Amino acid sequence: MSEDAAIEETATLPLDAWHRAKGARMVPFAGYSMPVQYEGILAEHEWTRTHAGLFDVSHMGQLYVSGEGHETALEAVLPIDLSTMDVGQVRYSLLLDENGGVLDDLMVTRWGTGFYLVVNGATKWDDIGHLREHLPDEVGLNHLDESALLALQGPEACAALGRVTTGETPLSALTFMRGASFKIGGVDAWISRSGYTGEDGFEIAIPASEAARIADLLCAQAEVKPIGLGARDSLRLEAGLPLYGHDMNPDVSPIEAGLAFGINKRRRAEGGFPGAERILRELAEGTARRMVGLALEGRGAAREGAEVYAGERKVGTVTSGGFSPTLGHPIAMASVESAHSTNGTELEIEVRGKRLPARVVRMPFVPNRYHRKGAA
Repeated sequence: MSEDAAIEETATLPLDAWHRAKGARMVPFAGYSMPVQYEGILAEHEWTRTHAGLFDVSHMGQLYVSGEGHETALEAVLPIDLSTMDVGQVRYSLLLDENGGVLDDLMVTRWGTGFYLVVNGATKWDDIGHLREHLPDEVGLNHLDESALLALQGPEACAALGRVTTGETPLSALTFMRGASFKIGGVDAWISRSGYTGEDGFEIAIPASEAARIADLLCAQAEVKPIGLGARDSLRLEAGLPLYGHDMNPDVSPIEAGLAFGINKRRRAEGGFPGAERILRELAEGTARRMVGLALEGRGAAREGAEVYAGERKVGTVTSGGFSPTLGHPIAMASVESAHSTNGTELEIEVRGKRLPARVVRMPFVPNRYHRKGAA
């Protein structure tokens, strides 16, 4: 099947025509036709690192959980302590199966009368089905399918967005993983200081009908350019952020994936969430394999599926990999046997019949620049 034919079978985003008018190269991704690049992945990566990049992430699923007993019911399907969240707080969480495998990762925000969830685009229909099956009938689950989602990321994102945004408090008052209601260009918006690039930035939920106008408004700011999927992936890899379907899946537990922080303190003590028996055991005893970062020499990148060796023995598999524009050498995330996961461990990755030297390093590969509360 040709790329054009594949695109015709995919859904379109609210900004589809806007992307094409901007000269985007469109590719199928997560069931949608999406922009992979405009000027080029390297240029877009570097622009986001130094200025502000606008990403269309409207393929993500936006859900709202509310109704009688919604908090208790939602907590029963997530390994999260919702009682510790106040209004506007955003938290990373996981949707797990009964064996502790990861069905999806997601962001949870407490709104005034319920919880706003953002789930991955490729899994959102399965997630909706899973939640409907496990939430009681009296708990409402609404798919906010008339809402678009944009992400403005980079060190100049706050200045650019703050110029066109009004609210009860200044946009600059938001800190990492906090959100509030604003108006942008006169349009009601929910804005959180979050994202998936490792940079400071914001995610912006707006009516889909206004998406093109708001995108134009943002790109009229000197700091802002549209950025495609290619640079989004290279940025999240440098930030050491896992991608569902690659670095985690139902065969992988959160502990194996390095996501133990997603299991809150009270839930570790009490359990009562899907897969708790396995996950609490792994927290106590460790796991046979672990997610690690690998730094490679030269220019040859190791891609997903490449085998990792210690001597002549295979000890793991690359889950994400590519060239790091910021560091100037290839990097990878890999699932390896725990005995070979210590920082500084020398390994090899087989790429096109050749063994490339690799060293286990700490993640993130590039330090994140989130605007945390209390930070200077």
